[in-house]
Amino acid sequence: MNGKTVRVVLFGVGPLGQRVAQAILERGTLEIVGAIDLQNVDADLGSVLSLEKKTGIIISDDAREVLKKAEPDAVIHMTASSLAQTGPQLRECADAGANVVTSCEELSFPIDYRKKLADELDQYFNDRGVTLLGTGINPGFLMDKLPLLLSGVMLDIEAVRVTRMMYSKIRRPSFQKKIGTGMDQTEFLRLIEEKVITGHVGLKESASMIVDGLGWRVDEIHELPVEPIICEQEVTTYTDPSKSEVLMTVKPGQVAGLRNVVVAKKGAVPVVTLDFIAHANVKEGYDLIELDGVPNLQFKNITGMDGDIGTVAILINSIRRVIESSPGFVTMQNINMPVPLVIT
Repeated sequence: MNGKTVRVVLFGVGPLGQRVAQAILERGTLEIVGAIDLQNVDADLGSVLSLEKKTGIIISDDAREVLKKAEPDAVIHMTASSLAQTGPQLRECADAGANVVTSCEELSFPIDYRKKLADELDQYFNDRGVTLLGTGINPGFLMDKLPLLLSGVMLDIEAVRVTRMMYSKIRRPSFQKKIGTGMDQTEFLRLIEEKVITGHVGLKESASMIVDGLGWRVDEIHELPVEPIICEQEVTTYTDPSKSEVLMTVKPGQVAGLRNVVVAKKGAVPVVTLDFIAHANVKEGYDLIELDGVPNLQFKNITGMDGDIGTVAILINSIRRVIESSPGFVTMQNINMPVPLVIT
């Protein structure tokens, strides 16, 4: 990028988009030239972020018009987890000649019927000379890209196990709701059955990225039923890490969060196990990666990755890599590792 300030449009200005905007404005490494959302239409971005001054960026629900007028180098796209839902939005970005980094979990490593949709997007972006990347902290890094990177210092590898133990009581309200915090068990199980609560979106994608990255052939990648974690002792949850605003009180017997496990097997032998646990009664958050082979390797982040900050960072830091990449659709498996974006 040779010192040039990169012009970006924010496609999605919800909780995640607002944190991305705040980070960009504080650091000045990118220039926000447009903002798209169905909420807060016609509001100045500064007002939505509760800044003391206006930014001059007016949120619009007309994506085509914003992209045409702004002529961005890249779009940071943060609207939904579903590839089917986000596909038309991503195509609009490509039509405007913009590279895209998206937080859409299903695009981190498309599997099943979504592979065909991703192949179509690959051709669409390639034809327009721009690049598309799906990423985030998880999926996109912690439970897929990072284990693959660590395997590079091993001579042989036999199995991968990743455990993410999340201290959820200070996560954003939408996340606490997504994992069922404060529900009774009957309601939780009903909402799981109705797919209102889905567990952690992206675990099968992460397992598939690891299998593919290691060149393995497996017989199945299976997602176990999502389990509620029941509150053992009363706990207060908050709207953010500052603990300045109480969200709710979870009582013993209510749902404190959930556990979601995906296993890839060769025959009856698990070769990849991804264990995602998030609840309000966690005593100690951590991320643990265990690789069996020569040599055995164990990596533990003793505090646990802050998922919100990590996702904001990787979306921003991937901009350089996407602009440098060949046109089409790329994944974190085949892109250079993002690094903090510094304009010199």
